[in-house]
Amino acid sequence: MTTTTYKRYSALHILLRRAFALTVGIAALPVMLFWKDRARFYSYLHRVWAKTGDKPVWMEQAEQAACDFY
Repeated sequence: MTTTTYKRYSALHILLRRAFALTVGIAALPVMLFWKDRARFYSYLHRVWAKTGDKPVWMEQAEQAACDFY
């Protein structure tokens, strides 16, 4: 039996997180068009969007990509 120390967020929590990321991304678009470091900002919003639990996003994506190679 495998136990995990990470918990998954509820569907409502994920929906609210994604709504927040979408709202902030659209609201910041006029400013970000002229900002030189906009890639870092939108990369952060992508991490907020992709997060479905308290496990780090990079770890979750690495585990999903592992099945492509094995």
